[in-house]
Amino acid sequence: MPRPNQPAVAVITPTGLHPTRLPFLEELYESLCAQEGATWEWIVAPNGPQAEPDLIPRAIRKDPRVKVIARPGPGPAPARNTALNYVDAPRCAFADDDDRLTPLSLAIRNEHAIATGLRWVAGRSADWDPESGSLSTWMCPTPVGPLAAGEVLTYWPDPLASKPPLGHCMLLTDTPLARAVGQGGLHKGEDYAFLVGVCARSAGALLPDVVYHRRVHAGQWTADDSYRDQAEFDARTHAWLKGCAERELLAESSCLGSTIP
Repeated sequence: MPRPNQPAVAVITPTGLHPTRLPFLEELYESLCAQEGATWEWIVAPNGPQAEPDLIPRAIRKDPRVKVIARPGPGPAPARNTALNYVDAPRCAFADDDDRLTPLSLAIRNEHAIATGLRWVAGRSADWDPESGSLSTWMCPTPVGPLAAGEVLTYWPDPLASKPPLGHCMLLTDTPLARAVGQGGLHKGEDYAFLVGVCARSAGALLPDVVYHRRVHAGQWTADDSYRDQAEFDARTHAWLKGCAERELLAESSCLGSTIP
């Protein structure tokens, strides 16, 4: 049962607090403050040698809904995993420090999860160019509607040809499920393993609503040609094999369960 004053949703954001991205972090905060229909907590996880918590704008640090969990070690994977230790809400989502949420982002997914009992609910993501104001919705391979446990992997037949058919920031996830799966401890693509693990272990749904705006800008690491190296393809393969293993274990469990009188 929810506790009094317990937030409905936690949003986790790892950040290196690079000076060029601090205005982006403020815009993400503004999008959280503009949320309608769902209470929230925001766990900001500075990570890396330059990620001094004092760099976070004062208005953010003083907001009682914000928890700052700083760790000197580099990398978003350990930052996201550590941040999960501090989640009080029954459901959680991830947001990168250069992106923003739509006003009903949390409420739409949270209300659907409550109504259906599903342990994860995703919405669509759109690429957002602040300079032109344009939005381009990603029509991902995964279809809108209810999805059985493990079904998402069937829309990702070749891990070397593409990234997973959903993005992890599109998900709103039951907090115990998020903790059970965790982020892969990889240099990059750690979110692939999380996405596949969550979708493999439990049924969920993809809604037609855009809930996440992915900022298009010159400093995007994933847009750099150098990002697509062997480590990236290893991360994809790792996530894909994880999904295959999860589906096999689920099938075995179902078979064993059916033999119990």
